[in-house]
Amino acid sequence: MQKLETLDDCREAIDAIDTELLKLLNKRMEVVHRVGEIKKESGGAIYRPEREKAIIERLEKLSKEQGGLLNKSAIEAIFLEIFAVARNLELPEKIAYLGPEGTFTHQAAESRFGAMSEYLSLNSIEAVFKELEAKRAKFGVVPIENSRDGVVGETLDLLAKSSVKIVAELYMPIHISFATKAKSLKQIKRIYSKDKGFGECREFLTEYGLMNVEQIPVESTAKAAILASEDEESAAICSHIAAKLYGVPVMFENIEDTHDNTTRFVILSDFKNAISGEDKTSILAKLKDAHEAGSLVHFLQDFDEQKINLSKIESRPSKEKSGFGYWFYIDFYGHIDEDRVQKVVQKHKNEVTWLGSYVKGEN
Repeated sequence: MQKLETLDDCREAIDAIDTELLKLLNKRMEVVHRVGEIKKESGGAIYRPEREKAIIERLEKLSKEQGGLLNKSAIEAIFLEIFAVARNLELPEKIAYLGPEGTFTHQAAESRFGAMSEYLSLNSIEAVFKELEAKRAKFGVVPIENSRDGVVGETLDLLAKSSVKIVAELYMPIHISFATKAKSLKQIKRIYSKDKGFGECREFLTEYGLMNVEQIPVESTAKAAILASEDEESAAICSHIAAKLYGVPVMFENIEDTHDNTTRFVILSDFKNAISGEDKTSILAKLKDAHEAGSLVHFLQDFDEQKINLSKIESRPSKEKSGFGYWFYIDFYGHIDEDRVQKVVQKHKNEVTWLGSYVKGEN
C-alpha cells in the first residue's frame, strides 16, 4: 500500500479499496444468483438465519485473528445488509410488519431484511398473519415479548391457530431519539410524541429544561416525526428509523429514562429451518388433564428427562367455549427434528402444537 502522508493519499487509497470491494461484491452476487437458481429448482428457502449466523461468527473470529478493527457489531451491520441485498437478487420478497412506518417493528424488520426490500405496513398483528396466509407476503415481523410489559398475547393467540411458523427471532433494545430541524433547543416551541413517550423520557426533558415546552400527544412516534419534519420550531420523541425516514435530524440519542427495555420480535414464514446446533423451539401445549393436580409438572418432567432446557413458559386462555382452559406457551433450546425433542413431542403429539424452530437470538 502507498504511503499515507496526506489526506489526498488517504482518499486515493480508499478509492482503490472501494474499487476492489465493488469487484468482490459483484463476484459474490454472481454466486448468490446461482444459489437462487438452485434453490428455485429445489424449492429451498431463501432466508436461512442459521447460515447467516455461521457466516458472521466465522468472520468475527477471522477479524480477531487478523487483529482487525471490526468487532461483531460492525461485522453484523455490514453483512446483514449484504445478505439482504443478496436475498433480493435471489428472489425479491415482500415483508409484512406491524406498522405504521417508522415504528420499532419497522426498525426490527429493516435490520434483518435491509433497505432494498419491499415492506408492507399493516395496522394489526392479525393483518400480518392474514397477509402471510394469503401468500401476499413471504415474511412477517411482529413483536412477541417485551422485557417490561411481558408477552404480546395477540401474537401467541394467532400462532396457536395459524399455519405460519416462527423462522427467526431478534432482540432489539428500545432506544428513543430526540429529533428536530431546529438549530438549538431554544427554538423549540412544541414537542410531538405518543403520550407514553413523554413519560418514558421525563428525566431527559427535565435535565434539558424542556418540561415547560408544549407537549402534543399523537397516535404514534412515526406521526410525531412527520409533524416535526413539517415544523422547524418543533421536535419529535421517536424511534431512530422514524427520524431517518422523514428526514428529521437527530439531536440526541437514547433519551429514555431506563436503558434496559428490550423487545423480542419474531420473523414468520412458511418453511422449516434446518438444524443449526444453536436452536430454540416454540410450542403450545394443551394438556388433556390440565385440571388434574401435577399434570403440568409431569409434562415438564419429560423435558427434564431428555435434558432439554426450557427458556420460557407462559399460560394463555384457550378461549374455547367449554369453560376455562389454558394453553401453555413454551420455548426450549433444541430443534423439533432432534431425537431427544421428538421423544417428548411424540409422547404428547395430541397435546402439542409446533410453532417453529429457529436459531436462538442474542439478548
